[in-house]
Amino acid sequence: MKRIFMLGACIALLAACTPTLYEADVKVPDDYLFAGEFPRDSARLPLDWWELFGDTTLNRLEEHALGNNRNLAAAVSRVLEARAAQATARAPYLPSLGATVTAGASYTEAGGTRQNYGIEPSVSWEVPLFGTLRNADREAKAALYASEWGYRGVMLALTADVATTYFTLLRYTRDLQIARQSYALRLESAALVDSLNRYGMADGVALEQARSLVYQAEADIPQYRRAVEQSRLALCVLLGEAPSRFDGLVFDDTLLEEERHPEIPVGLPSELLERRPDVMEAAYEMERAAAGVGLARSKRFPSITLTASGGAVSSSLAGIADGSGWVWSAAGSLLQPIFSFGKLRRQEEIARERYYQSMFAYEETALEAFADVEKALLDVATYRTQRANYARLLQANTEIATMTRALYRSGMSAYLDVIDAERNMYQSQMEYVNLAAQQYISYVALFKALGGGW
Repeated sequence: MKRIFMLGACIALLAACTPTLYEADVKVPDDYLFAGEFPRDSARLPLDWWELFGDTTLNRLEEHALGNNRNLAAAVSRVLEARAAQATARAPYLPSLGATVTAGASYTEAGGTRQNYGIEPSVSWEVPLFGTLRNADREAKAALYASEWGYRGVMLALTADVATTYFTLLRYTRDLQIARQSYALRLESAALVDSLNRYGMADGVALEQARSLVYQAEADIPQYRRAVEQSRLALCVLLGEAPSRFDGLVFDDTLLEEERHPEIPVGLPSELLERRPDVMEAAYEMERAAAGVGLARSKRFPSITLTASGGAVSSSLAGIADGSGWVWSAAGSLLQPIFSFGKLRRQEEIARERYYQSMFAYEETALEAFADVEKALLDVATYRTQRANYARLLQANTEIATMTRALYRSGMSAYLDVIDAERNMYQSQMEYVNLAAQQYISYVALFKALGGGW
């Protein structure tokens, strides 16, 4: 009966050492609102997801960034640091071995000089009761896994930023090309109006209107040239390189004229919680905080320390060698915190609140993940439709501009009609390029929202 009572008391004591914590509450939707016709198969994206765009220049940039970016290198270092910390987390709760070597001499008038020599190995062990070792190991492993998912998150963000910056660079490159072409065509038109004005076939208002179109295109050229160079500089930072013009790389903006639609399996929302790096990192940070609560709780319970030492002690070096002076000692101590002005209890409360903070952060990260996917799906669908509609508008405005110029040369239209047609065509060209780039960028955002290929 006594043994049963002692066993029950031990079980109750160990149960008291395990803190009760609320779990995260994330409501996972059954399906995405804007998934449309996207495949619902398990979201198995390729590791090099950017290769689905079929652009060799983008592939080279991504590979270079993964091998040279400083933020990614720092993330790798954090993983290595966490691995080292995980290896040492158990050390304080395992036996430690040491040895003490002493040599000394003392002098008294009665006894003369006395020499003392000693070699004493020692063993010390703080017995890890009440889940101390388990929680320490759990905390270190959670920190390691969080750092690994953090590394994947940095990698995903880097590759997405490289692709986004690349498509933005293509957009501004095409904008600059359109501005230069429009400038050249408007110079020709202004020269024609100037010639007609000399022969009295066009008035001065038409001439100034023609020149205003030239000035507009000429003013846009520095704007888009600045945007191109700024995009190049941003790309250099992502690649981990000093500012350069990427000699040897061809930035072919014909990709914006094509419509490529990568097949992306979006899967189900429940899969997102297990593949998004930021969600998994937040989950392991929550696990780490939970282990911290357990460690704080264990400090409120008794700790047992065992020590033992022994060796040879002699008044001469020869005595140590012949083993005639062996001594040993052993001791055990139990420390039970009794009163510390609420310090240990407050420390547990602090750890508990930190856990709840990490739990709320996890829930927020999960909600943002679902919203990111929905937004990206909506962008892909609407940009695709908008681009198709705008392609027809661009074609119509181009034909109107061509016909209006021909009518003006034959004297059947006023130059004001030419101005309106030129401006509409110019704006349509710029807007179509912007929509084409945004469509590709929306695909990049969808890859990122789904967690990439990791």
